[in-house]
Amino acid sequence: MATCGRGCIPAVRFCQRLNRLKTLDDDLMVTSMKRCLTMVDLALLGVGGMVGSGLYVLTGTVAKDTAGPAVVLSFLIAGIASLMAALCYAEFGARVPRTGSAYMFTYVSCGEIWAFLIGWNVVLEYMIGGAAVARAWSGYLDSMFNHTIQNYTENYIMKWNVPYIAHYPDLLAAAILVVATIFITFGVRVSSWLNHIFSAVSLVVILFILVFGFMLADPVNWSQKEGGFAPFGVSGVMAGTATCFYAFVGFDVIAASSEEAKNPQRAIPMATAISLCMAATAYILVSTVLTLMVPWHSLDPNSALSDAFFRRGYSWAGYIVAVGSICAMNTVLLSNLFSLPRIVYAMAEDGLFFSFFAKVNPVTKVPVNAILVFGLLMAVMALIFDLEALVQFLSIGTLLAYTFVAASVIVLRFQPEKEKTSSKANSTTSPNPNSNPELSPEASESQIIAQDSGELKEYESFSDKLQLVEMQKTRERSAPGVLKARWEPYLGRVLGDFEPGEVVAFSVLAVMVSSVSLCAVFVFGSNQLQLPTWSFALLIVVFGSTFLISLVIIYAHEPHINTKTFQVPLVPFIPGASILMNVFLMLKLSPMTWIRFTVWVAAGLLVYFGYGIWHSKEGLRELQPKDMAARYVVLPSGSLVETVQSVQPNGHGDASALHTTPPPAPSAEEQQAKR
Repeated sequence: MATCGRGCIPAVRFCQRLNRLKTLDDDLMVTSMKRCLTMVDLALLGVGGMVGSGLYVLTGTVAKDTAGPAVVLSFLIAGIASLMAALCYAEFGARVPRTGSAYMFTYVSCGEIWAFLIGWNVVLEYMIGGAAVARAWSGYLDSMFNHTIQNYTENYIMKWNVPYIAHYPDLLAAAILVVATIFITFGVRVSSWLNHIFSAVSLVVILFILVFGFMLADPVNWSQKEGGFAPFGVSGVMAGTATCFYAFVGFDVIAASSEEAKNPQRAIPMATAISLCMAATAYILVSTVLTLMVPWHSLDPNSALSDAFFRRGYSWAGYIVAVGSICAMNTVLLSNLFSLPRIVYAMAEDGLFFSFFAKVNPVTKVPVNAILVFGLLMAVMALIFDLEALVQFLSIGTLLAYTFVAASVIVLRFQPEKEKTSSKANSTTSPNPNSNPELSPEASESQIIAQDSGELKEYESFSDKLQLVEMQKTRERSAPGVLKARWEPYLGRVLGDFEPGEVVAFSVLAVMVSSVSLCAVFVFGSNQLQLPTWSFALLIVVFGSTFLISLVIIYAHEPHINTKTFQVPLVPFIPGASILMNVFLMLKLSPMTWIRFTVWVAAGLLVYFGYGIWHSKEGLRELQPKDMAARYVVLPSGSLVETVQSVQPNGHGDASALHTTPPPAPSAEEQQAKR
């Protein structure tokens, strides 16, 4: 700060305000919400969020247009890729059992403005996702009655021809969202039981499709006579994987519900793994049955399963499939309406969004204001916009959230622990005015050492003190964010002088930049940029090497080991692979999606700089005066050990500072008295 002059100090402080981290409470289990969700409740919420209209629509679309019967492999690869992101969410949900999902995880690791932008975009994703599912629900039901609802609305109610707007207001889609919003306001138990009912019906229908479908399966449909198993080759399988990845979007509802889980440390990871495995199994088996029942090239993309049973002569089975489809869409609606208000509530609770949305109903223990307002906004979007326009907005915010959560896992895993002085130490070492300030002669031969816990211990011999010093050195070498001992001969000279966690933070930034660069070359290098072959290969090698070297450097540092909660294995490689996959999928989105994303981010920045940055509770906490409490211990050498403790208004102290100062100079009267 001194090198840039006094003029840049305000800019530095402004950047510090933007990147301040959220301070978590000592007891994360205390909440104004009701902790009542079990592992089964959370797992069914996750299944309901993932197994929706995609099972009945996406399987046929990808099989016919992209991958053929190899859609089975596309779902398998997409499930594995989604598992990497889900593991990151599971670790955070168990470690920080607070509502807010990706917003909260980013706030505690990356900084305030990044957390706000993640939360702002996830809010839009949930709104658009809920409106799109309501539109699909309405269209599916209307198609069963030969589009009677659409024809009546256009002829007798209203019809308009406006760009980017639906041709007619979808009153049915808006009505189902209003009804679902009202049910969500009744409390988390009502929402959970509704989800149980719809999920149970949906799973029974899926079981019916699998049993009856395998009875009608014909292996000839996978033979060369019908085009083979993978008619579009490996490229078709990977293109199908990119599309199938979005079928698993929805597991983050489990992390968003962590503040209402009974035992989040155990329930969140287990529910995430179970729900993702169930969803992946359902998608793989249903796509297998579908492509074995009828030739893949003859599938109807709009209603593949119902049409497949109809073409095999079992039209009655199509109605059962339709019931399952509607129930599955209902679970996705409930999942969106369940998660969205809780993210808004978390942002409002932190002061980054309007405090009106932070109010929790004392009876139902849910954020009713956020549920009603955003439920109605979702209904308005479903009323006005058509399905195609809504779907174009989807995915980019979710993928961005996945990317930041994966990066946050790496940052927190190698972040050094913050030292705190316990309250016990404060009480045991506080000076007693009635006690004798002079030390006994026996204590003059001992050394009083302040340990990490803040307690003062006596060591009777010099060898004990040497042993303590060696223990402290060993502890420092194994502290999180410090270079591992076996890597010191190779990297010690280059990286040994940095503060703990500093190299990891720069390496995570290098992983993000190299991921974007590498994926940009893959996506745009051949077509849009028209790079020569040698240039394309060189850039791939450079950015790929930077990505791998950055991961290896992160791995060379000591991680934070926590045996009490779930931790993602193989860090930083699994989060790094998740980052690479998410960035690749983001760059595959259309330019119009990026333009709309930019406009939405600009609107979010207006909200943040107009309201959030001024009402942030972290910012208000920084402005509060801190009372200082000091403790003094006189060592045998005559020096004075001063422990300065900042006392917060809630009674919890910040990190203490230990200062060794020479004794104060005696006054003339004290010198005369000694003589």
